[in-house]
Amino acid sequence: DRSCNAALSPLSQHKKIIMTSTQTKRAKILLFGDSITQQSFSANDCGWGACISDRYQRRADVLNRGFSGYNSGWFLKFAATDEGKADLFEHEGVRLVTIFFGANDASDPVLNKRQHVPLETYKSNIKDIVSLVRANFGHDVNIILITPPPVCHDGRLRFQKERYKDKATGNLERTLDLSGQYAKGGKEVADEMGLPLLDLWTKMQFSSSGERENWREFLSDGLHLSASGNMFVGESLIEMIGQLLPDVSVKPCPESGNINSSSVCSTIQRIGPWHDEIDHAEPDKAFESS
Repeated sequence: DRSCNAALSPLSQHKKIIMTSTQTKRAKILLFGDSITQQSFSANDCGWGACISDRYQRRADVLNRGFSGYNSGWFLKFAATDEGKADLFEHEGVRLVTIFFGANDASDPVLNKRQHVPLETYKSNIKDIVSLVRANFGHDVNIILITPPPVCHDGRLRFQKERYKDKATGNLERTLDLSGQYAKGGKEVADEMGLPLLDLWTKMQFSSSGERENWREFLSDGLHLSASGNMFVGESLIEMIGQLLPDVSVKPCPESGNINSSSVCSTIQRIGPWHDEIDHAEPDKAFESS
């Protein structure tokens, strides 16, 4: 770590950043969504939220605000309650918010009327969530919209048989076509509001060279993310942040690849001096400007 810090971000540079920064508390990153977000800290499945938290270690607390089973409308209703306002919006130093809904909204209106949200209502709901984020954290807060992932029909049918056994109907309450319609709707909202969009429905299925043969492996039950799917989402988000939101992007050491004490981020400062900035003979000096 020391060699990389000496080459890329020497002690004098760190001190300059600290003295000119007004950041006194750890920044926050909020993840809004449904079960795919709630499960994003899963250790067993290499959760994508944990991937983001790892990248921002010592810089930002990543707060998981995913609600299993929720559609965008239910999330807005929760956000309007006192509990919801406190849980979702009473945070300081929020620098980035991801908004990831649609997997439940896109349910078949006949087979799953309970969770289904009409497409135009879904689009309106996403706009309302964006407006709430800006109203509470400022118009300049960074926001990334994420579309629902694709649906693997075979995976959903297999899950149905495993869970319901003889009572399985064989009818799909979620389909690739429906999730695609809501992904397109999410893109329309992002274009209209000028927001970055991670189009998982497209990106998971297709690369620049054509359809990915293994995209179905990204889904554990045809809908939720597997370990490889979580890693795909986490890596895609980190790549997008680096390309479109460079001010809040954490760049690892190009020599070691480390981010624990060799990373650089122009606007989200690390909390506490790096260990190699501490002179064991005079440790107090390293903490004078912290």
